[in-house]
Amino acid sequence: MPVLQDVLATVGWTILSVVLFYGGVRLFDLLDPIDYQAEVRKGNMAAGILLAAVVVALAGIIIAIIFT
Repeated sequence: MPVLQDVLATVGWTILSVVLFYGGVRLFDLLDPIDYQAEVRKGNMAAGILLAAVVVALAGIIIAIIFT
């Protein structure tokens, strides 16, 4: 039974992480007036770097939240 509990805990934390990550990206999109995904599609390298930085920062925050 402990293995099943570990698997369920892992699945639960994964789902929570995905929801938090999606919410963070959506919040960033709502708060910033620039449509970064459209800019990246146009080839704007600066928008791509900024969006990547936001993604890495959100991932770090979510990892810190889960590990505490």
